[in-house]
Amino acid sequence: MAQSQTSAAREQVRDIVPGLIDLSERVLFGEVWERPGLSKRDRSLITCATLIALGRERQLVGHLNRALDNGLTKNELSEVITHLAFYAGWPAAMTAAQVAKDVFGSR
Repeated sequence: MAQSQTSAAREQVRDIVPGLIDLSERVLFGEVWERPGLSKRDRSLITCATLIALGRERQLVGHLNRALDNGLTKNELSEVITHLAFYAGWPAAMTAAQVAKDVFGSR
């Protein structure tokens, strides 16, 4: 599910930034996400935390789904949001909570 959502987002802008999409698919998802140093679960945890801290709610939707697909639980992701309230700020955490509510409800 998550891959189709992130793929759909890339397809929406492929004609505008084809080079960026090519790099995303080949380097980010083809190489970086496949490196042996971290599990996909850990990469998802790091990515979700970063997106929450940066307030990137549009990208967070696909990555929360990917995180669930990669083995993180809803409870773990909820705890990430709670923890980040103290490091990234309450507004970032509350925005992420709304995104998570929608994502969790759709699964």
